[in-house]
Formats: sequence, C-alpha cells, structure tokens
Amino acid sequence: MKSLFEELGGTYTLGKDEMYYPNLTVENTDHRPIGKWGRMHRAFLEEAHPGLYERLNLNGTLHKHLVDANERAEAMMELLTKQMKEREGVTERLKAEQPMVWVSRINNTRSRAEEIVMEEIINIL
Repeated sequence: MKSLFEELGGTYTLGKDEMYYPNLTVENTDHRPIGKWGRMHRAFLEEAHPGLYERLNLNGTLHKHLVDANERAEAMMELLTKQMKEREGVTERLKAEQPMVWVSRINNTRSRAEEIVMEEIINIL
C-alpha cells in the first residue's frame, strides 16, 4: 500500500542509517541575487541564530529574507554616503583640486557608512 506522499509522486532515499527519508525540495521562484549584504546576513544568521536560519531555509523564505536585507542595506548605504559627503564637503571640485584628499575622505565616508549598515541591518534579526 502506497502512502499519500507516494501517490502524489513523492519519493524516498535510503539513508546510511537504513531509514527512508523523503526527497523534499523547496522551489525558489525569486531569482534576484542575494548580493554582498545578503551573504553577510546569511553568515550572521548561520553563526548567531542557527535555529532561525534553519526555519527560514526549511519554509522556503530564506532567499527572500536575504534579498530584502541586501536591498535595505544597499539603499541605506547610498543614503548615508550621500548625506556624509554633503555634510563633509566631499565634492567633485575637491576631487579635481585635491584627488588624494578626496580619496581619503570618500574611503572614510564609505567605511563609516558600512559600519552603520552592519549594525543596523546585517547583524540584527
């Protein structure tokens, strides 16, 4: 007698422990890239919250969660960088007149913005 799972087309695989396990897959219909920030958030979840990571993975929402985190982080980075550049006078004129000063300031601005994004979006639930 077949189980309902088998009647619906499900299959099993025999494990090393002589137990049969259902062959389950979760379809990913969201093909947006996870990106840098999403990968960092995934590493945070795996390390700090493995239970939540597994739950998101098993119910098929992990990819969407990571993509959403990446998009929020990208938007925040863009906004913070723009605001810091305006406040600190990092302009195209400075770039033309003192390129090394401009490089130093823009790198500092991006670094500070990345630290904020890490604390506000990536390393939280």
